[in-house]
Amino acid sequence: MANPIYKVIFHNQSQVYELYARAIYQSDIYGFIEVEEFVFGEKSQLLVDPGEEKLKSEFAAVTRSYIPMHSIVRIDEVEKEGVGKVIEVEGGKITQFPFPASARRPKDPE
Repeated sequence: MANPIYKVIFHNQSQVYELYARAIYQSDIYGFIEVEEFVFGEKSQLLVDPGEEKLKSEFAAVTRSYIPMHSIVRIDEVEKEGVGKVIEVEGGKITQFPFPASARRPKDPE
């Protein structure tokens, strides 16, 4: 694929964001993923999706976003962009417990 598109799903406070981008990199900042070149639906659409409009306004002036690795749920390479979404998580007042990306599991007993 000459110009891939990625679907990125990640947690942000009490919401799950699903957005599309053309460039994703492991950041030089330890524990972060860089997301660039956001892709949103066509401006000529007749229907307006409030979730995607919220994403457009939130990321309008953003050229690059640094997302913590522990917040990422999934990254998929897709054939074409879809509709970005912001989903409210049930029990939204619960904060995810942060953990270091390099956390090691204890050795198995022999």
